[in-house]
Formats: sequence, C-alpha cells, structure tokens
Amino acid sequence: MSEFETLLNKLLEQKPELTRSDIEEMIKQKKEKIGAGYLTDQGAVFLIASDFGISLSEPLKTEMGLKDLYAGAKEISLETRVLNMSPAKQFSRKDGSSFFLRSMTVYDNNSTASVKLWDEKANLPGIENIKPGDLIKIIKAYVKSDLNGEPTINIGTGANLQTVQNDSDIPNIDNITKDVSELQEGQKDLVVSGMIDGMISGMEFTNSRGQPGKALRMRLKGKDGNSMRVVLWGQDESVIPNMISQDAKVRLLGVKVRSGNQGIEIHGNESTLIEIEGGKEAEPIIARILSISTNENGNKMILGVDKDKKLFNISDFSNSTNVFSEGDVIELMPSKAYGNSITLDDNSFVRKLDDDEKILSLSKIRTKINDVKVDGTYCIEAIVLKVPERREVQTKTGESIALSEMFVEDDTGQIWVKGWRNQARLIETCEIGEIISITGLNARSGLEGRIDLFLTAFSKITKKN
Repeated sequence: MSEFETLLNKLLEQKPELTRSDIEEMIKQKKEKIGAGYLTDQGAVFLIASDFGISLSEPLKTEMGLKDLYAGAKEISLETRVLNMSPAKQFSRKDGSSFFLRSMTVYDNNSTASVKLWDEKANLPGIENIKPGDLIKIIKAYVKSDLNGEPTINIGTGANLQTVQNDSDIPNIDNITKDVSELQEGQKDLVVSGMIDGMISGMEFTNSRGQPGKALRMRLKGKDGNSMRVVLWGQDESVIPNMISQDAKVRLLGVKVRSGNQGIEIHGNESTLIEIEGGKEAEPIIARILSISTNENGNKMILGVDKDKKLFNISDFSNSTNVFSEGDVIELMPSKAYGNSITLDDNSFVRKLDDDEKILSLSKIRTKINDVKVDGTYCIEAIVLKVPERREVQTKTGESIALSEMFVEDDTGQIWVKGWRNQARLIETCEIGEIISITGLNARSGLEGRIDLFLTAFSKITKKN
C-alpha cells in the first residue's frame, strides 16, 4: 500500500462520516488554493487532518524533492545543488535584539526553491566556501510560504546543511545555463549566459518607501545576435572587474525574465552571482573625439571612435578633457573600462596626440538611415520632417517620464528619433526643416517591426547651417 493510501485510510478511520470522494474533493480544493506545484496529495491529507483536529501518526516521508515541498512541512531532508547564495545580513527586531539571515537558491532535476538560513545557521563554518553547483544535504528543515505564496525552506535551530561528495543525477551549473536567445517571459531562478553589448552602468535611486537603492545595468547579446536589457537590483560596480573587454562573456546565476518598457528584460537582485571575463590591467585607448556634451552634474560625456571604428562612451569625472575639442585624437588610460564604457577619474591618464588619418572623422563614420540595424550605435545626419512632440509616459511604478520624438530622413530613408528624460529636451530644441547631425544613437526595435533611434547620455545634436 502506498504512503498516500495509508494516510487516507487513517483519516477515514477517524472520520467515518467522510467518504473517499469527500477527501479527494478536499485534496483538490487544497491544491487549487495553495498551488498544485507546491502541494502533493499526501501533503494535502495532512492539512485536511489538521483542519479536523486530527493528528496522523504516520509521518510524511521526509526525503523529498523540491517539487514535493508545501507550506507547513516539517523536518524535511533533501539533496540538492546550490544555484546562488547571498552574504549573511544582520537585522534588528522591535525589542532591540538582532538576528542573522542568509538566502540561497537551490535546484534539482525539475524545480528550484528559496532557502533561508537563520541566526547561527547563516554563518555555519565553511559556508562561505560553498560554490554554485555544489551538492548539499538539507537536514530537518521546515517549510513556510513566502510573500508570493511559494514554499521556502527554512534552516534554523535543529536543522542543518552540509556539503555532499556523492554522485548525483542533478545537473551541474553548465548544463542548466541558458543563452540569452532562449529566454521567455516568466522564467525564474535561471542561469543565463551572453556577451556584453555596449556599456555597463550603475544607478542610484529612491524607492517607493523613500529608501535609497542601487542597481547595475547592462545589455547581453545572445547567440542569435539579439540583445536584452539586464537590471541587477541591489548590485553596483564593486562586484565586477575594473576592466571588461568588448564582447566579454558573462554568466548570471539567479535571475528572472520579466516584461519591461522595451520588451522582455533580465532582472536579478543582491543574491545574483555575476561571472564576467575581465580583471586584466587596462590597456591604452587611442580614439578621436566625435562629440562632447555635458551632463546635469557638469561632467563631460564624450563619444569617441578608434581605428577599428569602435565607438566608446567616455565619462570624464576628473575634468581631464576640458582642454580637448571635438575632432582631437587622444590617448587615454582609464581607471575602468566596461566594454565600450570608459571611466576617467583622478587615477586616469589622458593626453592629446597628433592627428591620425587612420582614425576616421565624424563625417566619414556617419551611417545612412537605410543601413541602421537593431542594437547598433550610430551617428547620422538628417532633416527634421515633423515638429518634435513631447508626452509623459507612465511607468509600471507610477513614475511619469518625459518622452520626446521627431521624424527625420536622409536620402536613403526615414526614421523616428526619440529621447527619454533629459534627452527629451535635446529633441525639443529642433525645428521642422532643420538639417541636424546626431551622435551616439542606439537602435531599438519599434512598433510594427520598424527600428527607432534613441538618444543616450552621450548623444549630441548639432544643427547644420
């Protein structure tokens, strides 16, 4: 007789007024309420028995898989692999006492789950040495629902966690890694790989509760050549190498896929682990200055190009480029280089070189509108066909963002040029019939299969006489 049948018969013995059909219907209702993916039939029987004040003497099988987890399970033991793990954090209680908490994501053959390690378990000896893919045994833990109603494994007093050296059929990290091109909206607890596409930048903000926050932003390109936006909440530039080459390979452990303003995006949090090729000493970059603009903080934002026609976004926080002009060829040793994103600070070196004809000027690297492709960065020259329009766009968080757009053309085609926030103001200065030169435009997929061009912090609009 199966464990389920044994438990069912014990419940029927103690509640003879119930029929098997009654209990099966109750099981169905329990699973619909909690979620079939989180509750097994035998787990539902325990919950039903508890509703009637009955304690079933036969314990639930404690060796289980992640798919068998349900809220309320106690003293469960299971073998699984680590996907990612956050540092231990100390929190304060209302009574003035404090506790430690560490979060972890684990996986097996067909499921993932969140694990919380409490107090002394958050700082178990050797826990800092546990790596993604390591096989672990969780012993006598209990399961509670998180804020989303999903079962979370809790390791507190009486429970334990230990590494295991056994052979296992649970796949390793490499075998569960997905390329960016394979992602679909709604997926979570993923290991994602791709290549850096463009710049990496940090962001600081104030959340809806008035608390300061931070995030790391980048774009990853998949094997199909298409790119996807990445936002890692709670992360900053301290978690990545100072030097990252263009097209560097990246792997993110513990992310999800959700819908954003420009299609689906990859989102992570402070527990997400980031593996990026890099860390080597900086090499000097020789580039021609295509355009110089100033941001709201007074820092120079420079678009440059090298002899291989690679464009660079150069952020000068040291005022070391004040003496240079558009068209100058410069040599720079940056403090940070993330793909094509270059940071100059007090530890950087910059000097002007003699002109080098091998490095093309702005007029020779401009792209015709008909040659613009999605995810590229471009400089164009065009005529304004429509009066720029401004509107306020409401985000999912309730924030109102300015978006300005204008319709332009050259002798090969027409295209929309758009700008968000501060870049919206640049567009508003343009007038119908003007011939303009624009640098540092990003091409993105628009509506009905068209391509739109977006201004960036490194864009500059120059009106031609």
